[in-house]
Amino acid sequence: MADHTDTSRVRIEPWAEGDLDLLRALNAPAAMVHLGGPESEEKLVERHARYLALPGTGTGRMYRVTLRPEGTAVGCLGFWERSWRGETVYETGWSVLPGHQGRGIAAAAAAAVISAARAERRHRHLHAFPSVGNAASNAVCLKAGFTLLGGCELEYPPGHIMRCHDWRIDISS
Repeated sequence: MADHTDTSRVRIEPWAEGDLDLLRALNAPAAMVHLGGPESEEKLVERHARYLALPGTGTGRMYRVTLRPEGTAVGCLGFWERSWRGETVYETGWSVLPGHQGRGIAAAAAAAVISAARAERRHRHLHAFPSVGNAASNAVCLKAGFTLLGGCELEYPPGHIMRCHDWRIDISS
């Protein structure tokens, strides 16, 4: 069985100005089915600007996911601060282009982002909140070593309540 968290298969690179086209590709209906559907061009440009600005805030980082050794960009992921149940934690999320899903890329990238969040030495926990209906992202959480804490409801996108699983991993060590 392949090691789906083998980070040598992927590289996470800081989100850059030239990554807007990747964000557009990730906005495909098939990739956005569990996230409220595709966003408008205006919303994508706003998201891209937030991704670029995030490292300067000291509250998180966004990355593009590239395959090794060829360097093809196939997704994005990151971590950012959020208040959750009285604690400031990191949240993570990811997206992989539909043509590259099902190959362990997201789990390997999640392992890399866990290490990146741990290196910040800011928060004890990293959470992921995939939709209960998103079997693939829930499997990524399990493969990457997160513990399922139970169900919850989050507002995402704004104005829409989404039923999620709350997955958590301790990044304090």
